[in-house]
Amino acid sequence: MSEKRHTHTHRSSHHHHPVNEKNLLIATLLNFVITIAEFAGGILSNSLALLSDALHNLSDTFATFIAYIAILIGRKDANVKKTFGYKRVEILAALLNAVILIIMSIYLVKEAYLRWKDPEPIKSMIMLVVGMIGLLANVFAVVILKRDSGKSINVKAAYVHLIGDSLSSVVVIIGGILIQIFEIYWIDPLITLLICIYIIREAFIILKESVNILMQSTPSSLNLSRVKKAVERLPEVSNIHHLHAWNLTEQRVHLEAHVELNSDLKLSELKNTQQKIEELLHADFHIHHVTIQFEYDTDHAPRLIHKEK
Repeated sequence: MSEKRHTHTHRSSHHHHPVNEKNLLIATLLNFVITIAEFAGGILSNSLALLSDALHNLSDTFATFIAYIAILIGRKDANVKKTFGYKRVEILAALLNAVILIIMSIYLVKEAYLRWKDPEPIKSMIMLVVGMIGLLANVFAVVILKRDSGKSINVKAAYVHLIGDSLSSVVVIIGGILIQIFEIYWIDPLITLLICIYIIREAFIILKESVNILMQSTPSSLNLSRVKKAVERLPEVSNIHHLHAWNLTEQRVHLEAHVELNSDLKLSELKNTQQKIEELLHADFHIHHVTIQFEYDTDHAPRLIHKEK
């Protein structure tokens, strides 16, 4: 007997409350204004540190806007062309964002090296004022997103980015003060280098996560060997094999597998076994969507992963 059963669990390990998307939009607009101000300030003051911080704020403008769009798009129903819906738009945008950030950061590191070798005068007062404006705006954005940061992983990511923005603004302000008092212009490329290293590190994390999701890799938090052992402890199950698990989005895990039973159950008797497996996978492994093909007395090898011949 071979029968496919499929479920989409709506239970969750925590309660969901609606996110105030207007706060995300306000944070996006604030970041955009900061970005424009810092780009202008960087050009007028001849400060690479301000330009690199502007790049950082630009990435976070994009991140908060994507979080806002994702909430809106996430409300759209799946259709016959997009059977999984539109949730992966966010992943594609994150991938593009990460690549652009890495390229621009490498360019700024090169410029910082040239400035280090041949420091240029910097109008520190402009650098200082713009940095303080950026800090105030970022702190305000952090405050308005704090409440919603625990409701959505999208909002939490944007919230963490904005905290990073606030810290980089503090570094720029310190640099402006040092240049104003001591006229040590090499501090500007040093700050640029530190900010760019931070951006590149964060961008590579986003890039890796995005590629893993698009490649349908097994989620890093999920151990398929443990899943196999847990399901095979059920008395009705002989073995589970041909497991595939992947992230549809950053927070939604799907799994499909073949489950061989110890006895030749009727279809009407499978419901209880199916429910046990679904509840086990959801409670112990936070798997949201399960597709199972039930089998009995087959010659399939009970290995974890199916190997193509």
